[in-house]
Amino acid sequence: MLKQKLQQKLLQRLSPQQIQMIKLLEIPAIQLEQRIKKEIEENPVLEEGSEEDPYEVQEEQKDEQGEDHQDEFSLEDYIEDDEIPSYRLNTQNYSTDDKREEIPFTMGSTFREHLKSQLGLRKMSEEQEVIAEYILGNIDDDGYLRRELEAIADDLAFTVGMEASYEELHEVLMIIQEFDPAGVGARSLQECLLLQINRKDLENPVTRLAHKILKNHFQEFTNKHYDKIIQRLDITEEELKAALEEILRLNPKPGGSMGDNQQRLFHHIVPDFILEENEGELQLFLNSNNVPELRISKTYTDMFESYNANKSSASRDEKDAITFVKQKLDSARWFIDAIRQRQNTMLLTMNAILEYQKAYFYEGDETRLRPMILKDIADMTNLDISTISRVVNSKYIQTHFGIFPLKYFFSEGMQTESGEEVSTREIKKILQDCIQAEDKRKPLTDDKLSAILNEKGYHIARRTVAKYREQLGLPVARLRKQL
Repeated sequence: MLKQKLQQKLLQRLSPQQIQMIKLLEIPAIQLEQRIKKEIEENPVLEEGSEEDPYEVQEEQKDEQGEDHQDEFSLEDYIEDDEIPSYRLNTQNYSTDDKREEIPFTMGSTFREHLKSQLGLRKMSEEQEVIAEYILGNIDDDGYLRRELEAIADDLAFTVGMEASYEELHEVLMIIQEFDPAGVGARSLQECLLLQINRKDLENPVTRLAHKILKNHFQEFTNKHYDKIIQRLDITEEELKAALEEILRLNPKPGGSMGDNQQRLFHHIVPDFILEENEGELQLFLNSNNVPELRISKTYTDMFESYNANKSSASRDEKDAITFVKQKLDSARWFIDAIRQRQNTMLLTMNAILEYQKAYFYEGDETRLRPMILKDIADMTNLDISTISRVVNSKYIQTHFGIFPLKYFFSEGMQTESGEEVSTREIKKILQDCIQAEDKRKPLTDDKLSAILNEKGYHIARRTVAKYREQLGLPVARLRKQL
Protein backbone atom coordinates (compact mmCIF):
# COMPACT_ATOMS: atom_id res chain seq x y z
CA MET A 1 0.00 0.00 0.00
CA LEU A 2 1.46 3.35 -1.05
CA LYS A 3 1.46 6.24 1.41
CA GLN A 4 2.47 9.85 1.11
CA LYS A 5 4.08 11.66 4.02
CA LEU A 6 6.25 14.68 4.78
CA GLN A 7 9.64 14.20 6.40
CA GLN A 8 12.23 16.76 7.46
CA LYS A 9 15.94 15.98 7.20
CA LEU A 10 18.98 17.98 8.16
CA LEU A 11 21.72 17.30 5.62
CA GLN A 12 25.14 18.82 5.20
CA ARG A 13 25.91 19.63 1.58
CA LEU A 14 29.07 21.16 0.21
CA SER A 15 28.79 23.97 -2.28
CA PRO A 16 30.88 23.82 -5.50
CA GLN A 17 33.12 26.53 -4.07
CA GLN A 18 33.75 24.52 -0.87
CA ILE A 19 34.60 21.42 -2.89
CA GLN A 20 37.00 23.46 -5.03
CA MET A 21 38.58 24.94 -1.91
CA ILE A 22 39.12 21.48 -0.38
CA LYS A 23 40.79 20.19 -3.54
CA LEU A 24 43.06 23.23 -3.80
CA LEU A 25 44.03 22.94 -0.13
CA GLU A 26 45.33 19.41 -0.59
CA ILE A 27 47.75 20.08 -3.44
CA PRO A 28 51.32 21.43 -2.90
CA ALA A 29 52.78 24.52 -4.56
CA ILE A 30 54.19 22.77 -7.65
CA GLN A 31 50.78 21.22 -8.46
CA LEU A 32 48.98 24.49 -7.69
CA GLU A 33 50.90 26.19 -10.49
CA GLN A 34 49.80 23.49 -12.94
CA ARG A 35 46.20 23.69 -11.67
CA ILE A 36 46.07 27.47 -12.18
CA LYS A 37 47.48 27.18 -15.71
CA LYS A 38 44.88 24.55 -16.54
CA GLU A 39 42.08 26.80 -15.24
CA ILE A 40 43.38 29.73 -17.32
CA GLU A 41 43.35 27.55 -20.43
CA GLU A 42 39.79 26.34 -19.78
CA ASN A 43 38.31 29.67 -18.69
CA PRO A 44 38.97 32.63 -21.06
CA VAL A 45 37.66 35.06 -18.43
CA LEU A 46 40.69 34.43 -16.19
CA GLU A 47 43.85 36.41 -16.86
CA GLU A 48 47.29 36.60 -15.31
CA GLY A 49 48.07 39.91 -13.61
CA SER A 50 47.12 42.04 -10.63
CA GLU A 51 43.84 43.88 -10.29
CA GLU A 52 45.40 47.22 -11.35
CA ASP A 53 47.57 46.24 -14.29
CA PRO A 54 49.58 49.05 -15.94
CA TYR A 55 48.63 47.79 -19.37
CA GLU A 56 44.96 47.99 -18.50
CA VAL A 57 45.31 51.52 -17.12
CA GLN A 58 47.11 52.55 -20.30
CA GLU A 59 44.30 51.17 -22.46
CA GLU A 60 41.70 53.03 -20.40
CA GLN A 61 43.60 56.27 -20.88
CA LYS A 62 43.63 55.72 -24.62
CA ASP A 63 39.86 55.26 -24.59
CA GLU A 64 39.39 58.50 -22.64
CA GLN A 65 41.54 60.36 -25.17
CA GLY A 66 39.30 59.19 -28.01
CA GLU A 67 41.86 56.89 -29.63
CA ASP A 68 40.59 54.04 -31.71
CA HIS A 69 40.44 50.90 -29.65
CA GLN A 70 38.86 47.69 -30.75
CA ASP A 71 37.87 45.06 -28.20
CA GLU A 72 39.88 41.90 -28.38
CA PHE A 73 36.70 39.86 -28.02
CA SER A 74 33.11 40.63 -28.85
CA LEU A 75 29.84 38.78 -28.56
CA GLU A 76 29.94 38.01 -32.28
CA ASP A 77 32.94 35.76 -31.62
CA TYR A 78 30.59 33.30 -29.94
CA ILE A 79 27.64 33.45 -32.32
CA GLU A 80 29.40 33.61 -35.70
CA ASP A 81 29.13 30.82 -38.24
CA ASP A 82 31.08 27.69 -37.24
CA GLU A 83 32.35 27.19 -40.79
CA ILE A 84 35.84 28.69 -41.13
CA PRO A 85 37.33 29.15 -44.61
CA SER A 86 40.29 26.88 -45.27
CA TYR A 87 42.54 29.79 -46.24
CA ARG A 88 42.37 31.03 -42.62
CA LEU A 89 43.82 27.76 -41.39
CA ASN A 90 46.87 27.63 -43.70
CA THR A 91 50.12 29.55 -43.62
CA GLN A 92 51.96 30.62 -46.75
CA ASN A 93 55.03 32.22 -45.20
CA TYR A 94 57.62 29.79 -46.59
CA SER A 95 58.60 28.63 -50.06
CA THR A 96 59.12 25.15 -51.43
CA ASP A 97 62.86 25.84 -51.67
CA ASP A 98 63.24 26.25 -47.93
CA LYS A 99 64.98 23.34 -46.23
CA ARG A 100 63.07 21.86 -43.30
CA GLU A 101 65.63 19.78 -41.48
CA GLU A 102 64.41 17.75 -38.55
CA ILE A 103 66.73 17.63 -35.58
CA PRO A 104 66.92 14.05 -34.29
CA PHE A 105 66.53 13.42 -30.58
CA THR A 106 69.13 11.02 -29.26
CA MET A 107 69.82 9.55 -25.85
CA GLY A 108 71.94 6.79 -24.38
CA SER A 109 70.97 3.16 -24.83
CA THR A 110 68.80 1.55 -22.19
CA PHE A 111 69.80 -1.37 -20.01
CA ARG A 112 67.95 -3.95 -22.14
CA GLU A 113 69.23 -2.44 -25.39
CA HIS A 114 72.75 -2.78 -24.00
CA LEU A 115 72.16 -6.47 -23.29
CA LYS A 116 70.60 -7.14 -26.71
CA SER A 117 73.54 -5.47 -28.45
CA GLN A 118 75.86 -8.00 -26.78
CA LEU A 119 73.60 -10.82 -27.92
CA GLY A 120 74.56 -10.13 -31.53
CA LEU A 121 78.23 -10.65 -30.71
CA ARG A 122 77.70 -14.29 -29.72
CA LYS A 123 77.55 -17.23 -32.11
CA MET A 124 74.22 -18.89 -31.38
CA SER A 125 71.65 -20.96 -33.21
CA GLU A 126 68.26 -19.50 -34.16
CA GLU A 127 66.60 -21.49 -31.37
CA GLN A 128 69.13 -20.21 -28.83
CA GLU A 129 68.59 -16.62 -30.00
CA VAL A 130 64.82 -16.94 -29.40
CA ILE A 131 65.48 -18.37 -25.93
CA ALA A 132 68.03 -15.65 -25.14
CA GLU A 133 65.68 -12.83 -26.16
CA TYR A 134 62.94 -14.32 -24.00
CA ILE A 135 65.28 -14.61 -21.01
CA LEU A 136 66.48 -11.02 -21.50
CA GLY A 137 62.86 -9.90 -21.48
CA ASN A 138 62.43 -11.47 -18.04
CA ILE A 139 65.48 -9.76 -16.48
CA ASP A 140 64.33 -6.94 -14.17
CA ASP A 141 65.80 -3.45 -13.82
CA ASP A 142 68.21 -4.63 -11.10
CA GLY A 143 69.71 -7.20 -13.48
CA TYR A 144 68.20 -10.30 -11.83
CA LEU A 145 66.27 -13.17 -13.41
CA ARG A 146 63.46 -13.61 -10.87
CA ARG A 147 61.58 -16.33 -12.78
CA GLU A 148 62.31 -20.03 -12.66
CA LEU A 149 63.69 -21.61 -15.83
CA GLU A 150 60.86 -24.19 -15.78
CA ALA A 151 58.30 -21.37 -15.90
CA ILE A 152 60.14 -19.75 -18.82
CA ALA A 153 60.12 -23.10 -20.64
CA ASP A 154 56.33 -23.31 -20.20
CA ASP A 155 55.92 -19.74 -21.50
CA LEU A 156 57.98 -20.56 -24.59
CA ALA A 157 55.79 -23.58 -25.28
CA PHE A 158 52.54 -21.60 -24.96
CA THR A 159 53.54 -18.32 -26.65
CA VAL A 160 56.11 -19.33 -29.28
CA GLY A 161 55.33 -23.02 -29.62
CA MET A 162 58.94 -23.97 -28.90
CA GLU A 163 59.82 -26.99 -26.80
CA ALA A 164 62.95 -26.22 -24.77
CA SER A 165 64.44 -28.31 -21.98
CA TYR A 166 65.86 -27.02 -18.70
CA GLU A 167 69.37 -27.85 -19.89
CA GLU A 168 68.96 -25.78 -23.06
CA LEU A 169 67.65 -22.80 -21.09
CA HIS A 170 70.45 -23.13 -18.55
CA GLU A 171 73.08 -23.22 -21.31
CA VAL A 172 71.74 -19.95 -22.79
CA LEU A 173 71.55 -18.38 -19.33
CA MET A 174 75.24 -19.16 -18.76
CA ILE A 175 76.03 -17.22 -21.94
CA ILE A 176 73.93 -14.23 -20.77
CA GLN A 177 75.69 -14.25 -17.40
CA GLU A 178 78.93 -13.51 -19.26
CA PHE A 179 77.49 -10.20 -20.49
CA ASP A 180 78.33 -6.81 -19.05
CA PRO A 181 77.72 -5.52 -16.45
CA ALA A 182 79.11 -8.34 -14.36
CA GLY A 183 76.45 -10.17 -12.33
CA VAL A 184 73.61 -9.72 -14.83
CA GLY A 185 71.23 -12.67 -15.18
CA ALA A 186 71.81 -13.90 -11.62
CA ARG A 187 68.95 -15.69 -9.86
CA SER A 188 70.00 -14.74 -6.33
CA LEU A 189 72.24 -12.30 -4.51
CA GLN A 190 74.79 -15.03 -3.84
CA GLU A 191 74.99 -15.95 -7.53
CA CYS A 192 75.24 -12.26 -8.48
CA LEU A 193 78.22 -11.66 -6.18
CA LEU A 194 79.90 -14.90 -7.28
CA LEU A 195 79.58 -13.91 -10.95
CA GLN A 196 81.37 -10.67 -10.17
CA ILE A 197 84.10 -12.15 -7.96
CA ASN A 198 84.84 -14.82 -10.60
CA ARG A 199 85.89 -12.09 -13.04
CA LYS A 200 88.54 -10.89 -10.62
CA ASP A 201 92.01 -12.31 -10.14
CA LEU A 202 91.42 -15.46 -8.08
CA GLU A 203 95.18 -15.89 -7.71
CA ASN A 204 95.03 -13.00 -5.25
CA PRO A 205 94.73 -14.44 -1.70
CA VAL A 206 92.19 -11.81 -0.63
CA THR A 207 89.99 -12.39 -3.70
CA ARG A 208 90.26 -16.16 -3.29
CA LEU A 209 89.20 -15.91 0.37
CA ALA A 210 86.26 -13.67 -0.58
CA HIS A 211 85.20 -16.27 -3.15
CA LYS A 212 85.29 -19.03 -0.49
CA ILE A 213 83.17 -16.96 1.89
CA LEU A 214 80.55 -16.21 -0.77
CA LYS A 215 80.42 -19.80 -2.03
CA ASN A 216 80.60 -21.84 1.17
CA HIS A 217 79.70 -19.49 4.03
CA PHE A 218 77.18 -17.05 2.53
CA GLN A 219 74.60 -17.61 5.29
CA GLU A 220 77.14 -16.79 8.00
CA PHE A 221 78.27 -13.75 5.98
CA THR A 222 74.73 -12.31 5.66
CA ASN A 223 74.04 -12.89 9.37
CA LYS A 224 77.46 -11.41 10.29
CA HIS A 225 78.53 -14.50 12.23
CA TYR A 226 82.17 -13.57 11.77
CA ASP A 227 83.42 -15.78 14.60
CA LYS A 228 82.09 -18.88 12.84
CA ILE A 229 83.76 -17.89 9.55
CA ILE A 230 87.10 -17.32 11.29
CA GLN A 231 86.85 -20.67 13.04
CA ARG A 232 85.78 -22.71 10.01
CA LEU A 233 88.27 -21.18 7.57
CA ASP A 234 91.06 -20.97 10.15
CA ILE A 235 91.94 -17.36 9.29
CA THR A 236 92.81 -14.26 11.25
CA GLU A 237 90.54 -11.33 11.86
CA GLU A 238 92.64 -9.10 9.64
CA GLU A 239 92.35 -11.55 6.73
CA LEU A 240 88.58 -11.68 7.18
CA LYS A 241 88.39 -7.88 7.28
CA ALA A 242 90.30 -7.60 3.98
CA ALA A 243 88.03 -10.21 2.35
CA LEU A 244 84.89 -8.38 3.56
CA GLU A 245 86.18 -5.13 2.10
CA GLU A 246 86.64 -6.91 -1.23
CA ILE A 247 83.04 -8.23 -1.10
CA LEU A 248 81.63 -4.82 -0.21
CA ARG A 249 83.12 -3.39 -3.41
CA LEU A 250 80.80 -5.64 -5.46
CA ASN A 251 77.52 -4.32 -6.84
CA PRO A 252 74.41 -6.10 -5.48
CA LYS A 253 72.27 -4.48 -8.22
CA PRO A 254 74.26 -4.65 -11.49
CA GLY A 255 71.36 -3.32 -13.56
CA GLY A 256 70.96 -0.25 -11.37
CA SER A 257 74.10 1.36 -12.74
CA MET A 258 72.64 1.25 -16.25
CA GLY A 259 68.95 1.79 -15.49
CA ASP A 260 66.71 3.49 -18.04
CA ASN A 261 67.01 7.25 -17.75
CA GLN A 262 63.30 7.66 -18.39
CA GLN A 263 62.39 5.37 -15.48
CA ARG A 264 64.49 7.07 -12.84
CA LEU A 265 62.38 9.01 -10.41
CA PHE A 266 63.54 12.38 -9.17
CA HIS A 267 61.64 13.88 -6.29
CA HIS A 268 61.77 17.61 -6.87
CA ILE A 269 60.66 19.56 -3.80
CA VAL A 270 59.22 23.05 -4.06
CA PRO A 271 58.64 24.49 -0.55
CA ASP A 272 55.18 25.90 0.14
CA PHE A 273 56.45 28.16 2.93
CA ILE A 274 59.65 30.14 3.42
CA LEU A 275 60.83 30.94 6.94
CA GLU A 276 63.52 33.55 7.43
CA GLU A 277 65.23 34.84 10.56
CA ASN A 278 65.81 38.58 10.52
CA GLU A 279 67.45 40.23 13.54
CA GLY A 280 66.15 37.57 15.91
CA GLU A 281 62.62 37.65 14.49
CA LEU A 282 61.03 34.86 12.48
CA GLN A 283 59.26 35.90 9.27
CA LEU A 284 56.96 33.51 7.43
CA PHE A 285 56.08 33.83 3.73
CA LEU A 286 54.03 31.81 1.28
CA ASN A 287 56.13 30.66 -1.66
CA SER A 288 54.27 32.20 -4.58
CA ASN A 289 57.17 32.68 -6.99
CA ASN A 290 55.72 30.37 -9.62
CA VAL A 291 52.05 31.00 -8.83
CA PRO A 292 50.66 33.77 -11.06
CA GLU A 293 48.27 36.42 -9.80
CA LEU A 294 44.79 36.16 -11.24
CA ARG A 295 42.19 38.69 -12.28
CA ILE A 296 38.95 38.74 -14.25
CA SER A 297 39.18 40.07 -17.79
CA LYS A 298 37.74 43.58 -18.02
CA THR A 299 36.89 42.93 -21.67
CA TYR A 300 34.50 40.13 -20.75
CA THR A 301 33.05 42.06 -17.81
CA ASP A 302 32.26 45.11 -19.95
CA MET A 303 30.88 42.92 -22.72
CA PHE A 304 28.57 41.10 -20.29
CA GLU A 305 27.30 44.33 -18.71
CA SER A 306 26.73 45.93 -22.12
CA TYR A 307 24.74 43.09 -23.62
CA ASN A 308 22.99 42.21 -20.37
CA ALA A 309 21.52 45.74 -20.32
CA ASN A 310 19.89 45.00 -23.69
CA LYS A 311 18.89 41.47 -22.75
CA SER A 312 15.19 42.03 -23.49
CA SER A 313 15.88 42.74 -27.16
CA ALA A 314 18.62 40.14 -27.60
CA SER A 315 18.23 37.19 -29.92
CA ARG A 316 18.35 33.58 -28.77
CA ASP A 317 21.98 33.16 -29.80
CA GLU A 318 22.93 36.32 -27.95
CA LYS A 319 21.13 35.09 -24.82
CA ASP A 320 23.03 31.78 -25.01
CA ALA A 321 26.30 33.69 -25.34
CA ILE A 322 25.40 35.89 -22.37
CA THR A 323 24.62 32.78 -20.29
CA PHE A 324 27.96 31.24 -21.27
CA VAL A 325 29.91 34.37 -20.31
CA LYS A 326 28.05 34.62 -16.98
CA GLN A 327 28.94 31.01 -16.12
CA LYS A 328 32.59 31.66 -16.90
CA LEU A 329 32.57 34.87 -14.84
CA ASP A 330 31.07 33.07 -11.82
CA SER A 331 33.54 30.21 -12.20
CA ALA A 332 36.45 32.67 -12.36
CA ARG A 333 35.29 34.51 -9.21
CA TRP A 334 34.89 31.23 -7.35
CA PHE A 335 38.37 30.10 -8.37
CA ILE A 336 40.03 33.38 -7.33
CA ASP A 337 38.19 33.31 -3.97
CA ALA A 338 39.25 29.67 -3.44
CA ILE A 339 42.90 30.56 -4.10
CA ARG A 340 42.74 33.43 -1.60
CA GLN A 341 41.01 31.28 1.01
CA ARG A 342 43.65 28.58 0.50
CA GLN A 343 46.44 31.09 1.14
CA ASN A 344 44.75 32.42 4.29
CA THR A 345 44.12 28.92 5.67
CA MET A 346 47.69 27.79 5.00
CA LEU A 347 49.21 30.90 6.62
CA LEU A 348 46.91 30.57 9.61
CA THR A 349 47.89 26.93 10.10
CA MET A 350 51.63 27.46 9.60
CA ASN A 351 51.68 30.45 11.96
CA ALA A 352 50.06 28.25 14.62
CA ILE A 353 52.72 25.55 14.10
CA LEU A 354 55.38 28.26 14.26
CA GLU A 355 54.00 29.58 17.53
CA TYR A 356 53.71 26.10 19.04
CA GLN A 357 57.25 25.06 18.07
CA LYS A 358 58.91 28.48 18.40
CA ALA A 359 61.84 27.16 20.45
CA TYR A 360 62.68 24.65 17.72
CA PHE A 361 62.43 27.07 14.79
CA TYR A 362 64.89 29.49 16.38
CA GLU A 363 67.67 26.91 16.86
CA GLY A 364 66.76 23.93 14.67
CA ASP A 365 67.59 21.57 17.53
CA GLU A 366 65.52 18.41 17.15
CA THR A 367 65.39 17.87 20.89
CA ARG A 368 63.51 21.17 21.30
CA LEU A 369 60.47 19.85 19.43
CA ARG A 370 57.41 19.71 21.65
CA PRO A 371 54.84 16.91 21.40
CA MET A 372 52.22 18.09 18.92
CA ILE A 373 49.22 16.47 17.25
CA LEU A 374 46.71 17.75 14.71
CA LYS A 375 44.17 18.53 17.42
CA ASP A 376 46.56 21.01 19.09
CA ILE A 377 46.76 23.11 15.90
CA ALA A 378 43.03 22.69 15.23
CA ASP A 379 42.27 24.15 18.67
CA MET A 380 44.61 27.10 18.11
CA THR A 381 43.16 27.97 14.68
CA ASN A 382 39.50 27.01 15.31
CA LEU A 383 39.69 24.87 12.18
CA ASP A 384 38.59 21.28 11.74
CA ILE A 385 41.18 18.51 12.18
CA SER A 386 40.53 17.35 8.61
CA THR A 387 41.41 20.84 7.34
CA ILE A 388 44.69 20.80 9.28
CA SER A 389 45.44 17.36 7.87
CA ARG A 390 44.92 18.63 4.31
CA VAL A 391 47.22 21.61 4.92
CA VAL A 392 49.97 19.42 6.41
CA ASN A 393 49.79 16.71 3.74
CA SER A 394 52.55 16.92 1.08
CA LYS A 395 53.58 20.45 2.12
CA TYR A 396 57.15 21.60 2.84
CA ILE A 397 58.74 24.57 4.56
CA GLN A 398 62.16 26.06 3.79
CA THR A 399 63.93 27.24 6.94
CA HIS A 400 67.36 28.67 7.60
CA PHE A 401 68.52 25.19 8.66
CA GLY A 402 66.93 23.02 5.95
CA ILE A 403 63.74 21.97 4.13
CA PHE A 404 61.27 19.84 6.09
CA PRO A 405 57.82 18.35 5.47
CA LEU A 406 55.17 19.77 7.79
CA LYS A 407 54.47 16.27 9.11
CA TYR A 408 57.98 16.31 10.56
CA PHE A 409 56.89 18.71 13.33
CA PHE A 410 54.08 16.44 14.56
CA SER A 411 54.86 13.72 17.08
CA GLU A 412 53.37 12.00 20.10
CA GLY A 413 54.55 12.69 23.62
CA MET A 414 55.38 10.89 26.84
CA GLN A 415 56.28 11.86 30.38
CA THR A 416 59.76 11.51 31.84
CA GLU A 417 60.59 10.41 35.35
CA SER A 418 60.39 14.05 36.49
CA GLY A 419 56.90 14.46 35.01
CA GLU A 420 58.06 16.57 32.04
CA GLU A 421 56.31 15.86 28.75
CA VAL A 422 58.75 15.29 25.90
CA SER A 423 58.37 14.45 22.22
CA THR A 424 59.02 10.94 20.95
CA ARG A 425 61.31 12.56 18.38
CA GLU A 426 63.62 13.63 21.21
CA ILE A 427 63.73 10.04 22.44
CA LYS A 428 64.52 8.80 18.91
CA LYS A 429 67.37 11.31 18.70
CA ILE A 430 68.86 10.02 21.97
CA LEU A 431 68.40 6.45 20.77
CA GLN A 432 70.17 7.23 17.50
CA ASP A 433 73.06 8.90 19.34
CA CYS A 434 73.45 5.83 21.56
CA ILE A 435 73.63 3.52 18.54
CA GLN A 436 76.13 5.76 16.73
CA ALA A 437 78.40 5.84 19.80
CA GLU A 438 78.25 2.08 20.49
CA ASP A 439 81.14 -0.35 20.07
CA LYS A 440 80.51 -1.85 16.61
CA ARG A 441 82.25 -5.06 17.66
CA LYS A 442 79.62 -5.54 20.38
CA PRO A 443 76.51 -3.53 19.37
CA LEU A 444 73.92 -2.70 21.99
CA THR A 445 70.86 -4.94 22.04
CA ASP A 446 67.34 -3.54 22.42
CA ASP A 447 67.33 -4.61 26.08
CA LYS A 448 70.53 -2.65 26.77
CA LEU A 449 69.21 0.38 24.87
CA SER A 450 66.02 0.25 26.94
CA ALA A 451 68.10 0.16 30.13
CA ILE A 452 70.17 3.17 29.00
CA LEU A 453 67.03 5.20 28.25
CA ASN A 454 65.54 4.24 31.62
CA GLU A 455 68.70 5.51 33.31
CA LYS A 456 68.23 8.83 31.50
CA GLY A 457 64.67 9.09 32.86
CA TYR A 458 62.74 7.77 29.86
CA HIS A 459 60.70 4.74 30.91
CA ILE A 460 60.49 2.80 27.63
CA ALA A 461 59.98 -0.93 27.17
CA ARG A 462 62.14 -3.06 24.90
CA ARG A 463 59.33 -3.42 22.32
CA THR A 464 59.02 0.37 22.11
CA VAL A 465 62.78 0.66 21.57
CA ALA A 466 62.53 -1.88 18.75
CA LYS A 467 59.68 0.11 17.17
CA TYR A 468 61.61 3.40 17.32
CA ARG A 469 64.75 1.70 15.98
CA GLU A 470 62.82 0.33 12.99
CA GLN A 471 61.29 3.76 12.34
CA LEU A 472 64.83 5.19 12.23
CA GLY A 473 65.81 2.52 9.69
CA LEU A 474 68.40 0.92 11.98
CA PRO A 475 68.92 -2.88 11.93
CA VAL A 476 69.12 -5.16 14.95
CA ALA A 477 72.32 -5.42 16.95
CA ARG A 478 73.51 -8.56 15.15
CA LEU A 479 73.38 -6.83 11.74
CA ARG A 480 75.14 -3.71 13.05
CA LYS A 481 78.21 -5.71 13.98
CA GLN A 482 81.47 -4.67 12.34
CA LEU A 483 85.07 -5.81 12.62
